Order: sequence, then C-alpha cells, then structure tokens
Amino acid sequence: MGYITLLPDLPLVWNFILGAIVAMIYIQGIILLMERLVNSGTLSSDLSRKVIHIAAGSFIWIWLFMDTSDKLTYMLNIVVPLLFFLTFLLKGTRGSPDDKDVKTMTRTGDPRELLKGPLYFTIVMMVAGTILYGTYAGMLMMAIVGWGDGIAPYIGKRWGKRKFKTLGREKTIEGSIGVLLFSVVGCLIFYVLLGIIGGIDFGTNSVILANPGDNVDARMIVIVIVILGVVAMVVEALSPSDLDNLLIPASTLITLFIIDILLGNPLTGFLQILPFSV
Repeated sequence: MGYITLLPDLPLVWNFILGAIVAMIYIQGIILLMERLVNSGTLSSDLSRKVIHIAAGSFIWIWLFMDTSDKLTYMLNIVVPLLFFLTFLLKGTRGSPDDKDVKTMTRTGDPRELLKGPLYFTIVMMVAGTILYGTYAGMLMMAIVGWGDGIAPYIGKRWGKRKFKTLGREKTIEGSIGVLLFSVVGCLIFYVLLGIIGGIDFGTNSVILANPGDNVDARMIVIVIVILGVVAMVVEALSPSDLDNLLIPASTLITLFIIDILLGNPLTGFLQILPFSV
C-alpha cells in the first residue's frame, strides 16, 4: 500500500504508538505552545485557535505511518480525537474559564463553546479516521475543514474590508476567498503528502474519481479540488454560527458523491466501514 511501518509483525503495538502516543504528543505540544504564546501576549487567542484548528485537521499525516495489515487496529488513529471529544463534553459542562483548553479553543472564554465547534470537529476527525480512512473523501474533507475553514475567519478579521451579511452573520469577501485558497492549498498538500510521497493508492481504496486500480488524472484532481473549494466557500458563508465544522465536511462529501455519480461509478465502496478489503 505504500504505507511506512517499522513493526510489520506487531500492527496493534505500532498503531497504538502512532495513534495514541505520537498523536497525543503532536496535538498536546501544539496546544501547550499556543497556551504559552497566548499567556505571554505574543499571540492572540483568536489566532491560537486557528493554529490548533489547522494542526488538528492535519492529524491525517499519521496515516502515512499506520500499519494497515490488520483490518481494525489502524482505527487507533482516532484515539486522540476520541479523548478530546470526551474532554470537551466534560469541560464544556463543568469547565472553568481559566482552563487551558477553554482559553485556547474558545472565542469568549465560555466553556460551553467547547460543546459546539470544537466538539463537532472531533466528530469529523473520527469519521475521517474510521469510515473514510485512506480515501479521497476523508483526506479532502479534513484538508478543507482544517485549512480552508480554519484560516478564513482570521483572514476576514485581520484583512477583511468588503463586508456582506448572510443569515444575519457578517462575513467578508476576503475571508471567503481565504476559504477557497486555503482549501485548495490544504488539499494539494495532503494529496502530495499522502498520495505521492506516501504512495497511498487512493484509486483502489476510494470510489472517488477512479475505478479500482486506475491511475487518477492529476488535472482532474486539481479540478475537483477547486470545485470543492468553491463549495466550501459558499457553505462557510451561509453556515449558521458554530455549525460550519459540520456543514463544510458534509458538503464536501455530498459534492464528491455527486461528482462520483457524474463519472459513472456511484456508491461503490463509498460507505463501506473498512476501506480495505478483508
């Protein structure tokens, strides 16, 4: 499959190391760094949330190293999202404004915010790491919700001048363009990282764009990524507050599904729980 593994005979051990220990060090390291920068006044809490958002969405780099020889243990890549899901549930109901997660991941310092966007984001991560593991859909979904949706609000707030209102929410043209540009950038980065460098055979493991075993036309990939970026831009502009972390991934999957139908290969494998043949 092109995945890198150092313990081919111990997939459970190796996948636990990657999915639980390495992933936790990665995410917690980012959070601790952001906390220090916010406390020192070097970084605004607004920007720290976006850095964490992008870093969390980028957790799929772990896929490069997971051992998929075992049909279930590669799902250990969702250990950290699951732990954060439970943490947000707890701190969102009982947390303090002084808690580091509250300070670095909320806009207002209200712990209840953790039960909205951050909680929804962990759900999306878990879907990507299980049902959509090793697929175009999972990869592109995380790139768009992590990069495109992650950076757009900051761009709009920092440089946005041309404002417009949708469903009572004020947006900026600059922020919307940011969704498009960074969605495309994120998708291309992960396509190169996972598909080219990692050698993951998306053609075999995904219904999107290719029949099993086909080589995917790079130009078609770029066209599809741009289409997804445009859809994400529109959905982000129209999304009610705090629901974009759910609506953008959903719109990405729906768009890919429509593209798949237009290419004449509907449904095959799209909803299978295990992306790899048993």
